[in-house]
Amino acid sequence: MTTGIHRAGVVALVGLPNAGKSSLLNRLLGERLAIVTARPQTTRGRLLGIRSFPDAQILFADTPGLHEGSSALHRAMHDATREAIEDCDVGVLVVDPARGVARVLVEARARLATRGVPALLVATKSDLAAASSMPAIEPEADAAFRVSARTGEGIEALLREIRERLPEAPAFYPEDDLTDRPLRFLAAERIREAAFEALDEEVPYATAAEVVRFDESRPDLVWIDANLIVERESHKRIAVGAGGAMIKRIGTRARLEIERLVGRRVHLALHVRVEPGWTRRRQRVEELGYR
Repeated sequence: MTTGIHRAGVVALVGLPNAGKSSLLNRLLGERLAIVTARPQTTRGRLLGIRSFPDAQILFADTPGLHEGSSALHRAMHDATREAIEDCDVGVLVVDPARGVARVLVEARARLATRGVPALLVATKSDLAAASSMPAIEPEADAAFRVSARTGEGIEALLREIRERLPEAPAFYPEDDLTDRPLRFLAAERIREAAFEALDEEVPYATAAEVVRFDESRPDLVWIDANLIVERESHKRIAVGAGGAMIKRIGTRARLEIERLVGRRVHLALHVRVEPGWTRRRQRVEELGYR
């Protein structure tokens, strides 16, 4: 029996790097929207994921991990998280139980409390032995959950709680929309994900991807020209690899993921471009979609 009430609002996923926010977002959506890697700070900007129900629409805002840093890229990441906390209708504080609740997360909870916004404490990775206990947070959360993005444990209970705490409002987006980001941005993120997985540890943070051509004019093929951007010539040599082997590996992996994303064959022409200091230039950071 339905009540005729429709709820809608923004839910901010906030936590430390590698707490499992992006994996949680994908499980909550039932779709693979956010890229996920083992590297810290994979998420660089606020990514909106939309989940629609007959009586509710949830706008999940995945945010960069709370961390220190002063470059233009770091500042953009800080701003994305701060804005999500200030604009959301429900805050989800995502915690890896093995690491506990950090001071910055307690501060985020306090900012939500000042606005009168409910905060849900979500301990991830409940399928792991290290996640057997629920971390504590002060000020206390309004509700607490243990979930596993891998198995789905606790996800339905969390969704029910979120829906009940949303304000009454009409839907903001058509029910079939998954995100407000364009396909070319999502394609660039798949390229960056492939690079993060393939490159040496010192390279990925200073790596970005930019799609310069995204041609969907053919019904059976999407043609993409893209640049993998690095800050140093030494990074370019690593990204290209001996005889071009590394960039070919990155391109192949990215192409397969983009094909799953667009549901068509993809021709991906991927090149490595050196842009010294791009992480320190706010305009360039924003041009790459990290805002």
